[in-house]
Amino acid sequence: MSDRRWDGGAADDGVPDEGARDDVRGWRRPDASMSLLSDLFAGKLLDPGYAEAAARRKAAGEPPRHGGFRRVGVLAVLVLVGLLAAVAVHEVRRSEPLAQKQRSRLIGEIRQRTADSDELQRRLDRLRDETEKQRTAALARSDDGRRVKADLTRQTAAAAAAPVSGDAVVVTLDDAGDGGDGRGGPDDGRVYDQDLQVLVNGLWAAGATAIGINGQRLTPTTAIRTAGEAVLVDYRPLSGPYEVTAIGDRDRIHDAFRGSAADKRLRLLHERFRIRYDVRGKDDARLPAAGTLQLRYARPEGEGARRP
Repeated sequence: MSDRRWDGGAADDGVPDEGARDDVRGWRRPDASMSLLSDLFAGKLLDPGYAEAAARRKAAGEPPRHGGFRRVGVLAVLVLVGLLAAVAVHEVRRSEPLAQKQRSRLIGEIRQRTADSDELQRRLDRLRDETEKQRTAALARSDDGRRVKADLTRQTAAAAAAPVSGDAVVVTLDDAGDGGDGRGGPDDGRVYDQDLQVLVNGLWAAGATAIGINGQRLTPTTAIRTAGEAVLVDYRPLSGPYEVTAIGDRDRIHDAFRGSAADKRLRLLHERFRIRYDVRGKDDARLPAAGTLQLRYARPEGEGARRP
């Protein structure tokens, strides 16, 4: 219980009267920080000279004239508030087209860079085909060359460095159309990078000899990652639906994949979050060659690894 008391006196009920409250040092009205308009309407913001003139008129019996000043002050405040609101609205409206213009410019740049990259990739594919034809012709001139060509063909297939075709199992994943069934978060109906990782690993384990996502060939070192809301496959952004093509013995892949851990996980996502999950067969599927591998360390076969 506090023993603080009022020095200016109090009423019978123990509550200090208004005069006592004003005399107490350090006491502040609860609405002191919001009293500007109240003081303006009460005429307390007038210059002392105006106050003296009003006092003389009152002593002489003249009617008070401060009502005009009050109305002018109120009008000035209202005009100032309206002006500030108009300026704020104007700035907001001016910034919206600017932001939209910058966004459109960035989207245009992204599309242009993507088109340039695709054109360079097509040029690289043509040069690879021409190089492969010349190399095959050169190796076919001798028995040693033909043996090297056969070994090179096997290594090229393992590194996904050559186009491939054949029967395939095609698995399609896509985001839920309505964002799920409401039992999870707002993003639970999306396909994430780990979902594609599980699917690809399951297809490799089922016996696939070549795999591609949306036509992009995978290698043993291909990374599947997420950047923001985009899925990156070998650092190239892809969007849904994600069509994963697995070339090989179609019946063997289908039988081995069905009921696997990957299949059970994806079916659970389909049942719980309505993610699209379809498995079908395809005749004569085709996948292009993958990008060139960048070697950092190399050693002759049979020797220990040596790093600089």
